[in-house]
Amino acid sequence: AHARAFTAAKAMRLDVLRDIRSGLLDALREGKTLRQFQDQLTPLLQSKGWWGKQVVVGGDGQAQQVQMGSPRRLKTIYQTNLQSAYMAGRAKAQMEAGAFPYLMYVAVMDGRTRPSHAALNGRIWRKDDPVWQTLFPPNGFNCRCRTRALTAAQMQREGLTLSEPPEILTREISAGTDQATGETFRTVQTGVRVMDANGKPVTMWVDPGFNASPLAGRPMDELL
Repeated sequence: AHARAFTAAKAMRLDVLRDIRSGLLDALREGKTLRQFQDQLTPLLQSKGWWGKQVVVGGDGQAQQVQMGSPRRLKTIYQTNLQSAYMAGRAKAQMEAGAFPYLMYVAVMDGRTRPSHAALNGRIWRKDDPVWQTLFPPNGFNCRCRTRALTAAQMQREGLTLSEPPEILTREISAGTDQATGETFRTVQTGVRVMDANGKPVTMWVDPGFNASPLAGRPMDELL
């Protein structure tokens, strides 16, 4: 869904979605910062009433309080969609580069990196390996991982070797509950299991909605 369509939670009005999408495209094309993106959209969304907490009446007549726009929500929208677009462009370029048959998974190894993402850091598989259809970054909200393309000469020069074939897993999970009806939404989540440095299995479960290559949908300029 993230690769094929644009949406934002709780933004059901088409004009609001268009405004958010337009702001993201401007940010992508012009290299706008998060602050510039927020400054551009905040007054526009406020003028249309899509801001702050509001009481919404569901189809069953029950009222509930939901969070519409906020600086935090705009930050998540900005980071997730721009990272997805950048990585789609990166994936396209890397996949089309015939001289680079290998891809290395690269995680940002700091205190904010999820342990399961860190466990994949430095893993190398051929770029035609099915694993990349499951975990090509981003692999979740605020994921900062990326891939590095490698030639056979680079592999030899840096003393790198292919990683063991990973085990690709799937499971059905709850993706949320409709607070108005109580209906639980189910979805399939994919994961990759590898062995860590101590020989223990570690599974990186891709966040729901991110379990596909960014190339699965439209070209980069149509992603947002």
